[in-house]
Parts: sequence; C-alpha cells; structure tokens
Amino acid sequence: MLNVPHPSPPSAEPTRAEVDAWPGPLMLEFGTRWCGHCAAAQPAITTSMATHPGVQHLKVEDGRGRPLGRSFGVKLWPTLVLLHQGRVLACLVRPGSAAEIDAALHTLREG
Repeated sequence: MLNVPHPSPPSAEPTRAEVDAWPGPLMLEFGTRWCGHCAAAQPAITTSMATHPGVQHLKVEDGRGRPLGRSFGVKLWPTLVLLHQGRVLACLVRPGSAAEIDAALHTLREG
C-alpha cells in the first residue's frame, strides 16, 4: 500500500448545468479522499496544473448517488475530465504521468 498523504478535501459538487455553463477551461477531478490511485496521482496532477494557471481545477467527491460523475460516465478513480466552455475535450482515467496530463491540458488551448 502506498504511503501518500490524502489530497485536500474536494470542493462542493457543482451541477452538470453549472459545469456546462462554465466559462473558459476547466478540469474536473473525480475521486475520493480514501482512494489510493487518487492519492498516487496527486503529484502528477499538481505538477501539470502548475504549468497551466489559466485552467480552473475542481476536485469532485465521487461515488454512489453522485450524479455529476455519472453524467460523465466515470467508473474508475481518478478520472480527469477536461472541458472548455462546457465541451468535453479530453478524459483521462487513472493518468500515469504528468506528461499524459500535460498533453490533455494542451487540448484546452486548442478548444
């Protein structure tokens, strides 16, 4: 088992309508505080987000009874959904590296 500290608590879950109306680039990070895969991905996510300051990053607690994750088809954690003005441009399931996340974040500039 990995000895990685838990990420900070996720922010309150926005509605799908709020996400679809979001102005500009947005990365939704679906997961849970107790998920080992989520904790292991935090260094790569943090590194990538530091080089993309114009992208809003929202952590969303996911699980049973959480409609936002279901609306994006989230089944595994972490799942990163990258949107630009409500349009999904990329989706990463259990990203393995900062380079993989960076490549997806670059699609937001083209969005």
